[in-house]
Amino acid sequence: MVAEIVARLVGGAILATGGWRLGEYISEVWGPELYVPWVLGLTALGLAIGLAAAPYLSVRLARNLVSQIESIPTSRLLSTILGGVLGLLVALLLSIPLSRIPGWLGLGLPVALSVLLAYIGAYLLSRGERDVFAGVLPDDGAGGGGKGGPDNILLDTSAIIDGRIADITQTGFLRGTIVIPSFILDELRHIADSSDSLRRARGRRGLEMLNKLRQETEIPIRVLDISYHNGLEVDSRLVEVAKEMNGFIVTTDYNLNRVAQIQGVPVLNVNELSNALKPVVLPGEGMTVRVIQEGKEPGQGVGFLDDGTMVVVEGGSRFVNRDMDVLVTRMLQTATGSIVFAQPKRG
Repeated sequence: MVAEIVARLVGGAILATGGWRLGEYISEVWGPELYVPWVLGLTALGLAIGLAAAPYLSVRLARNLVSQIESIPTSRLLSTILGGVLGLLVALLLSIPLSRIPGWLGLGLPVALSVLLAYIGAYLLSRGERDVFAGVLPDDGAGGGGKGGPDNILLDTSAIIDGRIADITQTGFLRGTIVIPSFILDELRHIADSSDSLRRARGRRGLEMLNKLRQETEIPIRVLDISYHNGLEVDSRLVEVAKEMNGFIVTTDYNLNRVAQIQGVPVLNVNELSNALKPVVLPGEGMTVRVIQEGKEPGQGVGFLDDGTMVVVEGGSRFVNRDMDVLVTRMLQTATGSIVFAQPKRG
């Protein structure tokens, strides 16, 4: 905030001075009677433009530039610099004969050639398949400061709305930095502003879970202000960012899970983790379950364990809305979870 105020004051002063000098020049050319209106008008205009636009041309531009650089892997950043230097060296050799051309071409062509070849060299060596430092430096996923790396945890919209990531982070097993790209926040805000009441509730829950993560977890949370990959869908953009930062994605979206795995991006599916951590029950074990409804087959009753596992009780339909002791007969594992089959405990 202070930096933006300083930028506004400095920018306003510089442009106001420029407007004043321009007004003086115009009055000298067109006549002294125009001195006051032109000087006052251009000074006020320069001051207004400086106060309004200076932060966008200085502080915010610098922040976006730093954010973009931080999201680039160190090896790719060094490859880009190397490509630019090589391009300048080639331009230097070609500029020697060009500089002997008389007139403005002898000055302009070497400069234009240097800019063009530096850009081409940086572009060519910045491509992933030509990253010359990829096998030399550890792929930390971000240039400068070591903010990238395999410890970058990228959350998608479904994982944020689901909310269980907050409980997972409190276990202490997740290490690193939670990274939330700005387009994920934009999608959450869009859902929270939806005209559909259910979608609106889901979006607001997601925003509440983000606040909970910030307040309760000890893992650093970083919002990545990112503006590229705009031509892709949100899921595809998230996968691309994860690949560039060498991080992994946390999601509950089955399709995103499969797409990311196909592209070699590690994924933590919260639903799969939940299923893997459910307690295993063996045939013959006893338990107490509350039957809440009748099953599909005649005489069956259905209840649920505390972790959400469905329990189908043979002959349990007459115990609806009652607790009963049962014995496990078998357990069925499905893609969506487990189903326990049981029968009433005798005696």
